Amino acid sequence: MRIIVVGAAGDIGRAACKELQQRHEIVTVGRSSGDYQVDVSDLNAVKSLYEDIGKFDAVVSCAGDATFASLSDMDQEKFMVGLRQKVMGQVNLVLGGQNYVSDGGSFTLTSGVLDRDPIRMGSNAATANGALAGFVTGAAIEMPRALRVNVVSPGMLDVSAPRYGAWFHGHKPVSSLDVGLAYAKCVEGALTGQVVVVD
Repeated sequence: MRIIVVGAAGDIGRAACKELQQRHEIVTVGRSSGDYQVDVSDLNAVKSLYEDIGKFDAVVSCAGDATFASLSDMDQEKFMVGLRQKVMGQVNLVLGGQNYVSDGGSFTLTSGVLDRDPIRMGSNAATANGALAGFVTGAAIEMPRALRVNVVSPGMLDVSAPRYGAWFHGHKPVSSLDVGLAYAKCVEGALTGQVVVVD
């Protein structure tokens, strides 16, 4: 398969690529790195990306920012970061790609642990994660041409712990290998409309 990985340079993106590139052709995409660059919050830019890439069989999205701040310091614009980037950015990859991906292809998005195991200053990310779960559940029953859509929801990765562990007290880091396998399960398996949790 030819698989587009958006956010390939991040910890989660690298885990997905490491697993999938053993068996498939990977096209890497980032905001400022990779084979192609795109702002996923811009639907027209996403459609142009797909036109430039050409034929592909699956999309894996490991992209999307959120604001980490206390609720008392949050305002609408700060909160919109997670909704614009993490939610709509990934939704745009599906909306823009459903007419380009091969028959029977798939979209695998990324959420995270915070909607089920919250931390302080994580309300924006928690909201985004919950929204993505709702999107794949609802979108899966309407996907044309036997297309599939799922979301992987990993805990904090082991390789991310040195940078983010202080925010995740008491959280057990998850194996990057296990996270990579979750993306393989979504891309190579038959699941659709599922939240694939990696704890």
